[in-house]
Amino acid sequence: MSILKVKKLNKNAKVPFRATKGSAGMDLYACIDVPIIIAPHTIKVIPTGLAIELESANYVAYIFARSGLAIGLVNQTDNAFTILPEQRIAQLVISPVIIPEIELVDELDDTERGSGGFGSTGKE
Repeated sequence: MSILKVKKLNKNAKVPFRATKGSAGMDLYACIDVPIIIAPHTIKVIPTGLAIELESANYVAYIFARSGLAIGLVNQTDNAFTILPEQRIAQLVISPVIIPEIELVDELDDTERGSGGFGSTGKE
């Protein structure tokens, strides 16, 4: 079992946890004392009040958006958006790091996607 060390930088910080048994991510919460309004088309950094330490360089921590939000919150709408204290704002996912050997090739295996590359599905 891997260990994720979590340090509270603020006594009101909520420790990340998995909301459901099958979840890959752990919920991260806004560690703020008052609501923060994110004006339309602006960015606000929302603190979690936490620091983490991974057990080795064989792991990486990713922060993924939750409901269209991430820790550096971007409001891409035309309306103000309010972040409330202790609101869930993102997901923390810990993943192993795989460092592959690089093999330079002249051809790649055929796939259903074909040679269209990234974003090539759904063009039809």
